[in-house]
Amino acid sequence: MQKKRPIHLALHQIKLPLPGMVSIFHRISGLLLFLALPLLLLMLQESLHSIGSYSRLMEWLATPLAKLAMLGFLWAFLLHFCAGLRYLAIDMHLLKNLRQARESSKVVLIASFLLTILIGARLW
Repeated sequence: MQKKRPIHLALHQIKLPLPGMVSIFHRISGLLLFLALPLLLLMLQESLHSIGSYSRLMEWLATPLAKLAMLGFLWAFLLHFCAGLRYLAIDMHLLKNLRQARESSKVVLIASFLLTILIGARLW
């Protein structure tokens, strides 16, 4: 008996459940934060180097594009943080069934989005 197997995996047709999407977002946000680390360290170095370099950095950070980038980094950090807490709760067996996993995925997305809005509005 021969089964018909797909020749290729159509990734655009796969419907992941919300916990799967949160898992992928957690990995992507971690990668984004890791790749942004040299830039953030360079900005720290420039801010501590001299008054002139600090002033130039502040002028650059006042541009809308830089603010939008910092808002993206803030969201990536908060999503990664909230999802990390969710995975810690799963590892400690505090979330025991599928319903709790789905609900905690919603909480992670909503909490990270609301925290980003609150902190971003304060910093903008």
